[in-house]
Amino acid sequence: MYDYLIVGAGLFGSVFAYEASQNGKRCLVIDKRDHIGGNVFCENIEDIVVHKYGAHIFHTNEKEIWEYVNHFAEFNRYTNSPIANYMGEIYNLPFNMNTFYKLWGTQTPDAAKEMIEKQRAGAGAGEPKNLEEQAISLVGTDIYEKLIKGYTEKQWGRKCIELPAFIIRRLPVRFTYDNNYFNDRYQGIPIGGYNQIIEKMLGKCDVKLSADYFADEYGYKNAAKTVIFTGMVDAYYDYRFGALDYRSLSFETEVLDIPNYQGNAVVNYTASDVPYTRIIEHKHFEFGTQEKTVITREYSKEWKQGDEPYYPVNDDRNAETYEKYLELASKEENVIFGGRLGTYRYLDMWQVISEALACAKAEL
Repeated sequence: MYDYLIVGAGLFGSVFAYEASQNGKRCLVIDKRDHIGGNVFCENIEDIVVHKYGAHIFHTNEKEIWEYVNHFAEFNRYTNSPIANYMGEIYNLPFNMNTFYKLWGTQTPDAAKEMIEKQRAGAGAGEPKNLEEQAISLVGTDIYEKLIKGYTEKQWGRKCIELPAFIIRRLPVRFTYDNNYFNDRYQGIPIGGYNQIIEKMLGKCDVKLSADYFADEYGYKNAAKTVIFTGMVDAYYDYRFGALDYRSLSFETEVLDIPNYQGNAVVNYTASDVPYTRIIEHKHFEFGTQEKTVITREYSKEWKQGDEPYYPVNDDRNAETYEKYLELASKEENVIFGGRLGTYRYLDMWQVISEALACAKAEL
């Protein structure tokens, strides 16, 4: 008999398992994949650490969380400074004075603000009712048309006028020459990848991979006093109220016999006629100097059964459906739901860790 069965060896499950095992609890961690780490899992290809499930750049303002992850690995000084490629034109992200200068030749914050305000007025921007109106009210029509519209519609599989405004309400817009995408105080990549972190967290636990919880739900439930479930909450209840909507991703990874393909770790492709949303060149996360390079093209797609769900679709229908599942989950006595799938929220890595720590503290 285990104290905890932890379904999912991703960040939430691994942090909880570590805290529980450090407190003398017996933990069994299972995962349907053949590896630990969930979406932060890394592969080694041509001596390059490859983020198998898309770029994972750790960032947080919470000193406690930064110190916590640094117990498990040494982090480098990587700063996320993505660029956008629109039909061969290159722009800095987030939108800042470098972006504005490239677009309009404006050299001062006042000149850039004046241009944005002129475009807002020309578009008749009032109280934003959808994502398109919200974007134009923040950055004007030029940036919206070149750098937001195509990328966002590929990412969500929906027209911008069909998406809620709040999705980009906190769109970073800066009137400084600063290409650092995140404002967070702490930022970096674990040297050698994330696997070492998860391995250390699960060091005192029993781990079973390629193990589908639903293939033996009764057996797994009876193997432990309490279940920590980090999978899809709607799947746990056999889609009783219908399936929640998710967006999924697919990846094409390629080894190139050149030392440098694009000169940056992340390049977003914002034109609608380019099928992928971005290209990741992994060696730049750790300032690699290998003779070859590895790139990954990332495609966004609608989730369907059998796909890996990556982030929830936040609209009224899904919010109402999730509330029904949440009501069921709140009545469970020996099951705790956590992580992005268990709580149907898009969470940054630091938020997942923070919530897992809070959950462990309350439980232990």
